[in-house]
Amino acid sequence: MTFLSVEQPDGLVSSTPGIAVDFTRDWLQAASRLSVGHRTAFQHGYWLGAWYEAFGDVAPLIAVISDVATGKDLAVVPMISHVRRGIRIVEFADLGVSDNNAPILALDAAVDAAAMDAIGKALVDALRALPDRFDLLRLKKMPAQVGGKPNPLVSLGRAGSCSVNGNLVLIGDDYEDYRASIRRLQLPRCRRVFSRLGNARFEIATDAERAREFLDVMDMQQEERMRQLGSPFVLNDDVHARFYREVARQGVAEGYAVISALVCDQGIAATALGVRSGATYFLLRISHTGKTWANFSPGLLVTERTMAALHAEGVRRFDLSVGNQDYKRRLGAEQVPLTDVSVALSWRGLPFAWRDHAAQGLRRHPRLAAFAARAMGKGAR
Repeated sequence: MTFLSVEQPDGLVSSTPGIAVDFTRDWLQAASRLSVGHRTAFQHGYWLGAWYEAFGDVAPLIAVISDVATGKDLAVVPMISHVRRGIRIVEFADLGVSDNNAPILALDAAVDAAAMDAIGKALVDALRALPDRFDLLRLKKMPAQVGGKPNPLVSLGRAGSCSVNGNLVLIGDDYEDYRASIRRLQLPRCRRVFSRLGNARFEIATDAERAREFLDVMDMQQEERMRQLGSPFVLNDDVHARFYREVARQGVAEGYAVISALVCDQGIAATALGVRSGATYFLLRISHTGKTWANFSPGLLVTERTMAALHAEGVRRFDLSVGNQDYKRRLGAEQVPLTDVSVALSWRGLPFAWRDHAAQGLRRHPRLAAFAARAMGKGAR
């Protein structure tokens, strides 16, 4: 196993005593160091293993943080390094496909305020000490907690500074109470209209072959939708398609990858893709046939039917993904803030970190942010 170790206080950096940081370019080697720990669905082995395999154009850089005194691993931080506009950047293994990012925390890791500060500072100091001479650390879309424990890397930034947020629906043990709360969506009527189609049914893929069929349809339906909107679509290119299908291949049988659909004799009316971690489900992608069966809102219906099926299996937290489309509010979602971190690792990274901080500050003042966007010719987002 090849690790570059940066240990405090006896190694290259002495400002964070008691914390050791090892780096590896091999995800499988890092995963073996902390195979069991607190994590979100996007730090699951199926997700990250498929990610590092599919997105091979960037260099993996995984940090393993441990306690010097005990030798116990405290956290694993799955990251990458790459060069953009001549700046050497370190960031999470994401590239836009993960809804949130976080370290994997040891089950018995102490995460009080002092430990959180020490872990974050140790990671920054260790990155600065590496011979790679990195310029900028960007950690985006971080939740405040990981598996019920505080996320130690949030302390490096300002809480809630991310431009996107989660959209969480909490449902109690009685699903009918939830259905009553969204009665205005008229989903019973949608179900009745859909049921009149020949052999109409809701289905969750239970094997990789069926999951691939649903994903093939999803790619076609989403591409058509984006074409109608005049927007680019990349989720069906070779890299993304391989990534999603590998997640499905590994995770469908165990219920980690959830690929569902509304199916009838005329074809597949709608699909949904999500991942599940314990009692939490993250909805990632939805597709539908557009105008063909718009009379029963297939996208909304496949979402609700998926939620109902998973609720019966014990899921109580439904995150409807980043992006604040109106249907999420109609389904009862509450916004959950996420945090961005930007730290200069060299003088070359300082202007980029300052720009990131300025953008984060503007987000606290939506009208000013909209004015600045218009002034720069970007329009409001």
